[in-house]
Amino acid sequence: MGQTAFTELRQLMLKVIAAHAQVSSELTGRPVLNPRVVEVMGEVPRHEFVPREYQAYAYEDGPLPIGHDKTISQPFIVALMVDLLDLNEKDSVLEVGTGLGYQAAVMSRLASKVYTMDIMEDLATDAEDRLKDLAAYDNVEVRIGNGYYGWSEHAPFDKIIVAAAPQHVPSPLMEQLKPGGRMVLPLGALEDQQLIVIQKDRVGGTETRQLLPVRFAQMVIAH
Repeated sequence: MGQTAFTELRQLMLKVIAAHAQVSSELTGRPVLNPRVVEVMGEVPRHEFVPREYQAYAYEDGPLPIGHDKTISQPFIVALMVDLLDLNEKDSVLEVGTGLGYQAAVMSRLASKVYTMDIMEDLATDAEDRLKDLAAYDNVEVRIGNGYYGWSEHAPFDKIIVAAAPQHVPSPLMEQLKPGGRMVLPLGALEDQQLIVIQKDRVGGTETRQLLPVRFAQMVIAH
């Protein structure tokens, strides 16, 4: 499949994302996503962040397997979670759950620096290679590690996004979120997960909003 076909499929993907935003707006409060997020989703080549055998399906409305019993999230969920972060060009972002690097690539176009980590060595290494090969995402740093404990060397972060579901909000991540910062993550057991947004105020208090049901792999918490 050629680049022209992929470009056309990305534009169809954006229409589906817009439709999902409208349908879910009563839950999310966001009937229209930030135009800059949509623009970037239309530019980042999602097919470069999936295994070759699935490239033809990269822009379809659903998750795809990426190995190790993991998936790349449905495009609408990526767009929504990134939109909910309210990123700006000065933000330092921590991503837990790199996968093959697609969401990090999207965020790299919207933030100053993206620190992304994955507990699976093969995934983190593959993601780092893909990001380097594309040569457009040099503000992304990849680490192999347990995201439950965050990345203290680069903390605090303006924004944190989590692509695996813990049973409770990880206290290390809350500690590494700046006052005034925001975290977006799935929370709960496999069959009862909710996407939540946590806003930390300037004195360390938090406000939590529960948005809509989602389905992510469970977060690994072991040392």
